[in-house]
Amino acid sequence: MINLHQPDLGQAELAAVAEVFADSWAGHGPRTQAFEAKFAEHLGVDADHLVFLNSATAALFLSCELLGLTAGDEVVLPSNSFVAAANAIVRNGGQPVFCDVDPRTLNPTPEDVAKVLTRRTKAVVVLHYGGAPGEVAGISELCRERGVVLVEDAACAVSSDVNGRACGTFGDLGVWSFDAMKILVTADGGMLYARNLEHARRARRLAYHGLEKASGFAAARESARWWEVDLQETGHRFIGNDLAAALGTVQLRRLPDFVHRRRAIAAQYDQLLSGVPGVTLPPALPDGHVSSHYFYWVRVDAEIRNQVAVQLLERGVFTSFRYPPLHKVPLYRSNAILPATEHASRSTLLLPLHQGLDDHEVRTVADEFRKAVEYHLS
Repeated sequence: MINLHQPDLGQAELAAVAEVFADSWAGHGPRTQAFEAKFAEHLGVDADHLVFLNSATAALFLSCELLGLTAGDEVVLPSNSFVAAANAIVRNGGQPVFCDVDPRTLNPTPEDVAKVLTRRTKAVVVLHYGGAPGEVAGISELCRERGVVLVEDAACAVSSDVNGRACGTFGDLGVWSFDAMKILVTADGGMLYARNLEHARRARRLAYHGLEKASGFAAARESARWWEVDLQETGHRFIGNDLAAALGTVQLRRLPDFVHRRRAIAAQYDQLLSGVPGVTLPPALPDGHVSSHYFYWVRVDAEIRNQVAVQLLERGVFTSFRYPPLHKVPLYRSNAILPATEHASRSTLLLPLHQGLDDHEVRTVADEFRKAVEYHLS
């Protein structure tokens, strides 16, 4: 089976894990802090503004907690988002309000967001679809003008930027995912960025039970009663650990090569699938935009999309679609009219894209996809 996503883990990662084992400490510790510092360099921000967590979902939940949502507060987000974003909003007392997207990029535009802003809007959550930055700069400006907090869901955009500015740092809060299907993998893990330093400090506290500081070995160097706790507020246990951070540090070193390969695969698909009748390819990136190339998506006639996916699966090629529109999910069903989102959900298909694909596999995917489309259109 040619997988849709697949991590790239090797001897360097094994060696890093072995060092953690040798040190007899796999929990939150110095490697976690080192990974935060390295990722901060990657983004071009200060490490004090970053917190390594056990998932991007945890980062979204903390982001919504930092918003201080109350009953009646609305949070705008594109309907073609993962369920974690809507869950975080609702669990923290807010009301998700869904906006549409550009029909070609599948990212929301400032106009899409502006249409659903109200006086009750507390925040906007934007997703960088497939790693493409979208109009994040314009949405950031809109949010500043309206006095609305911007949260960037950069789960797919670990190496995406606009004119050299990293996605995830345009907003007030940003999150990245390092789960087993992402480009940079820590098995499970995520990062939270907070522009406001006090928000970053509070997020760190909330991520570890609400404690101002730990009561373990490090505290013993500072106090004769290091076992006592300084509890500021109730919190969670969302912290990352040194085992995951060791993987992340190695993966971060390899990230430029990962993205280079993914970019080459996307270019191959562009060439191999150009001119196939009934198929629309992803739009070219605007000048100054850099994508992590997490997804490669194609559009076909909605009447044959599912049959094409089934035929590809039978031929050993796994495809999928992200993301089923949230305004159609029973829990979040709404009367929102979002034509671009709904059309995308019926006609879009993700082709395999990961740095482990070789050129022969890429050609196989393109050939099988082309044959499936031609068969079902005939």
